[in-house]
Amino acid sequence: MKNIFLTLSMLFTSMSSTLAQESQNSLRAPAYPLITIDPNMSAWSPADKLYESAVSHWSDNRPLPLVGVLKVGNTRYRFMGTEDIELMSLVANGEDKAWEAKYTTTQPQGNWTAKDYPDNAWLVGKGAFGTAENESLSKTNWTTEKIWVRREVMLSEAVTGKNVFLEYAHDDDAEFYINGIKVLTTGQATGKNRRVKLEPAVLESLKKGKNVLAAYCHNRGANGFLDMGLQVERSGKRYFDQEAKQVYADVQPMQTNYLFDCGGVKLKVSFTAPLFLDDLQLLSRPINYISYEVTTAKPEAIAIYFEAGPHWGLNLPSQEATSTPYTRDGLVFAKTGSAAQNILGRKGDHVRNDWGYFYLVGEQSNSKTAVGSASALRAAFVNEKPVKDGKQEGTQLSLTQTANVNGTWKGKIALGYDDVFAIQYFDQNLRPYWNRDTKQTIESQFNAAFAEYETIMAKVKAFDQNFMRDYQVHGKAYAELCALAYRQAIAAHKLVESPNGELLLLSKENDSNGSIGTVDITYPSAPLFLNYNPELVKALMNFIFYYSESGKWQKPFAAHDVGTYPIANGQTYGGDMPVEESGNMLILTYAIACAEDNASYAQQHWNVLTTWADYLVEKGLDPENQLCTDDFAGHFAHNTNLSVKAILGIASYGYLAKMLGKDQVADRYLSIARDMAKQWEQMANDGDHYRLTFDKPGTWSQKYNLIWDKLLGMDIFDPQIRAKEVKYYLSQQNKYGLPLDSRETYTKSDWILWSAVLADSEQDFQAFVSPVHAFMNETVHRVPMSDWIFTDKPERRGFKARAVVGGYFMKMLAEKYTRR
Repeated sequence: MKNIFLTLSMLFTSMSSTLAQESQNSLRAPAYPLITIDPNMSAWSPADKLYESAVSHWSDNRPLPLVGVLKVGNTRYRFMGTEDIELMSLVANGEDKAWEAKYTTTQPQGNWTAKDYPDNAWLVGKGAFGTAENESLSKTNWTTEKIWVRREVMLSEAVTGKNVFLEYAHDDDAEFYINGIKVLTTGQATGKNRRVKLEPAVLESLKKGKNVLAAYCHNRGANGFLDMGLQVERSGKRYFDQEAKQVYADVQPMQTNYLFDCGGVKLKVSFTAPLFLDDLQLLSRPINYISYEVTTAKPEAIAIYFEAGPHWGLNLPSQEATSTPYTRDGLVFAKTGSAAQNILGRKGDHVRNDWGYFYLVGEQSNSKTAVGSASALRAAFVNEKPVKDGKQEGTQLSLTQTANVNGTWKGKIALGYDDVFAIQYFDQNLRPYWNRDTKQTIESQFNAAFAEYETIMAKVKAFDQNFMRDYQVHGKAYAELCALAYRQAIAAHKLVESPNGELLLLSKENDSNGSIGTVDITYPSAPLFLNYNPELVKALMNFIFYYSESGKWQKPFAAHDVGTYPIANGQTYGGDMPVEESGNMLILTYAIACAEDNASYAQQHWNVLTTWADYLVEKGLDPENQLCTDDFAGHFAHNTNLSVKAILGIASYGYLAKMLGKDQVADRYLSIARDMAKQWEQMANDGDHYRLTFDKPGTWSQKYNLIWDKLLGMDIFDPQIRAKEVKYYLSQQNKYGLPLDSRETYTKSDWILWSAVLADSEQDFQAFVSPVHAFMNETVHRVPMSDWIFTDKPERRGFKARAVVGGYFMKMLAEKYTRR
C-alpha cells in the first residue's frame, strides 16, 4: 500500500511538472470560469480551490449551488462547491420586495444610527434607493450625492446562536449599521448582492421586536444605489465534510481543468464551453460539459455525484420552483425552473432569468437522476439507495454515475439552459439563435451534444493548445490573460436573429446598469470578434443601424444602447454619448471593411454613416461637456482622447468612401481629419506628453483611441505622438498598471492593453501587460475579471464579468491587420 501511494505521489508530481513544461495557465485567476452560457446563465468559482467556496453566479455573486463528490469505496471526497446550508430571508431586501424606511440627503446630527434616534423629521421612502433611470430595482429615486437611511424592522424572535448575514448593495461608498453597531465600511467601491456574516456583538443586539438597520451611501458620479436586508442560515445535517486535495487549476480559452487527489485516487475534472466563433450553431447551443477522468492504482468501487440547486432557474432562491426527472432518447434529465414562468418578465443588472428551464443531463447507460430535498438526495447517495420515483419533497437536482475501476475511467455530464425566448427586440420576442426556426428542442440539442462529444473535445483541445502557443509569442502573461478573457467576453452576449434575418449579438452590461447592446461595450470588446469572425462584429452593430434607419432613433448621432437586458425596445440609458458612440460605429465599420477587403457593409448603411460623420465634423474636434465610454468619471468637456476618436471616425468615413469609389467624398473627409489632427497636436501638447483636456495643462490621459490610426494604417496623426505618449506612460505606471489619467489611481485594464499596442517594441508591450497580470493574480476581489481596477492596490474599483475584456485581444488583431 505504501508503494502505491508513493507511486501516485510521484505521478502527481510528474504531471504537475509536465503541465508547467507545456506552459499551462499558471495565473491564479480572480475567479475561475465553470459554466459560461449567456449573460444570465454563467457560473464561476471564486476560490483558489474548487471546494473552498460555493459556485456563484458571475455578476450577482449569489450562489448557484453545484456540488461534486467522488466516492471511493465508502469514503466521500467533495471536490466542487460547498455543502452550504440554505439561507432564508429574515428581512427581505429590495430585490425581493420593497421596504419602507426613513431617509435624508443632508448630514444628520447626533448618533443617527442608534436604535432610538428621533427620525420623525426625515423623509419616508421605499427601498431600494437609487438612480431610477438606470437602476431598475430602485423604488425611491435618489439623485443627490449622499443619502442616510434608517430602516426599522420587527423580528418575531431573537437570533442569538444562529448564522445571520447582512445582504447589501451599494454604489458607491457605503457604511452599514445594525442597532447602532457598525457592521462594515465598503470603502470606495461598488457592489451588488453582497453578504457579510454578523459578529456575535451584532447578533446579541438583534432582539425580538424593533431593530434598526441604518446605512450611509456616497454616490461619486453616474449611478447611485443602496439596498440592505438580513438572511439566516437554516439548520441541517452535513454529509460531505471531507475535501479532496486539489493539485492544480488551469484556465484555458474553452476549458477550466482541475486535478484532485482523492485518497490516492486521481480525479481530473474539466469544464468545457465549446465557444467557436466561426460555428454559430455550436456557439449558440446553450450546453456546457463537465467531463472527468478517474485513475486508480488498484480495483475500486467509484461513484461520482453532482447536485444542483433550483437557483439555476430562478432569480431569487425564495421563488417557487418546479423540478422533475425524466428519460428521453437514451439520456436522463433532471429539469428545474420557476413555477411562474414569466417569460422575459425581468430585466436589469444583477438579475437572472427566472423563466425557461435548467437541465442536468447524463447518458442513460450509466446515469441516474433524481429530484428532492438536498438532505434526501445526499442521504440516498451516501446510503446507495434510490430517491423513490423522484417524488421526495424538494427541488434539488442530482445525477450519479458509478463504475468499478481498475486503471482509468472516463465520464461526462452536460448542463444546459433553455430560455424559450431570449430577447424582446422592438416589441417582438425572439427565440435563441439555436432555435430561431422553432424546429429544435432542448432535448435534440443535448442529443447532438453527446453524439458530437468526441469530435468537439478534440477540436477544443487543439484550439486551446494552438491559442496558448500563438499568444505566448507576446509573453506568457499576455497568453494567460487572454485565455481567462475568452469565455468571459463571449458569454456576456446573447446571439439571436432579427425578424428581417439579421444576425444580432447583444451584450449585457454586467455589473454596471444592465444595458443591452451598449455601443461602448461593443467598441472595446470588438478586437476579439474581429480576430475570429467579423460577421459577429456586424452582429454587434446591426441593431444600432436599424435603430437609426427605422426612424425609432432620430438624433444625428449614434444611440448608446437599445434597452435594458433582455428587453431591446430602445435606449434606456439616461444620458447620450454623441461623439463617443458615433466615433465607435464609424471606426468599427471601417475595421470590418479592412478585415473583409471590401466596404459592402458600409454601403448598406451609408446614409446614417454620413449623418454621424457630419456630426463629428461639427462637434468632434473639441467635444462639449458630455460623457465618454469612461462615464464613471463623469461629464467633462474638451476631452482630448474623445477628440482622437472623433477625428479617426471622420477618417474612417473617408477611407470607406475611397473603398466605395467615392473619391471626392474621400478626399474631403480625409483632408478634414488630417487638418483636425494637426490642430489636436497643437491644442493638446503639454511638452513630454498630451493633456487630458485641451484647457488643462499639467494633466494627462491614456490616448488608447490612437490605436486605430496605427492598426489600420490611416496616417492621420504624426507617429511621434504615439511614441511620446508611450514613453510618458511607462514613467507613470504603478504596481498594478497604468492609471487611466492624472485624476485618479484607478484604470481600465482593457484600455491598458490597447495603449500597450501603441508601443512599437515587444519589451514595452510586455511592460504594460505584466502589471495587469500581477493584479489579476493578486487581487483580493474574487470575481470574474474586473476592468475597472486600482493601480496602487490589488482591489477593483468596480465592474466585473464584462465583455470589454475582449479588448485584450488587440495585440493579436494588430498582427492580423499587419499580415493583410
